[in-house]
Amino acid sequence: MTSDFLEEISGYNVRSAMPKPGKCALLVIDMQQYFFSLASPIVGNVVSIIKACRLKGVRIIFTRHGHKDISKDGGMLSKWWGDCIVYGSREWELIKGLAPQNTDGLLDKDRYSAFFGTQLDEGLRSRGIEELIITGVMTNCCCETTARDGFVRDYRVFFVSDATATANDELHVASLKNLAYGFAHIVSTEGLWKHLKNYGV
Repeated sequence: MTSDFLEEISGYNVRSAMPKPGKCALLVIDMQQYFFSLASPIVGNVVSIIKACRLKGVRIIFTRHGHKDISKDGGMLSKWWGDCIVYGSREWELIKGLAPQNTDGLLDKDRYSAFFGTQLDEGLRSRGIEELIITGVMTNCCCETTARDGFVRDYRVFFVSDATATANDELHVASLKNLAYGFAHIVSTEGLWKHLKNYGV
């Protein structure tokens, strides 16, 4: 998935906006070894966004999906997929090259949404954050669900079309269209990077 997909969803992506670094957080969703084959095409874009956000002081939060005891915390996910990421396993680890820093947030979760059963909302609000940039995998599962949850909690959501990925283009584009229609501003890596680089200049 090297295209930014913006032309394909242009009929739905009609609201124009860009994030304000002082009020924004970057969510790097589940860029883990388990998803390496899906995530590898977007690693470069995600890393470039991380670097741009660091330069502007944007809060960066990495999420990791994992289950400590599937019989207790697997829920419908384990019933649906029959396969879950085991907390602490090699597949649970973040993909090399992302290089989280000590100042970044690291959030463990066991459902699609990064808000479910975590302190994400409280942590964001305590820092005065009102906007979210979403990157990572999978576009139509954890990324989309987190974006929708963010929207209903009144965050302005920016979803990066070519720094999110899933099983195929059909699912990816369907999510981008749905999100553009009702939940998020869809932006490209290049457009976001240029905006952040020039912000305040």
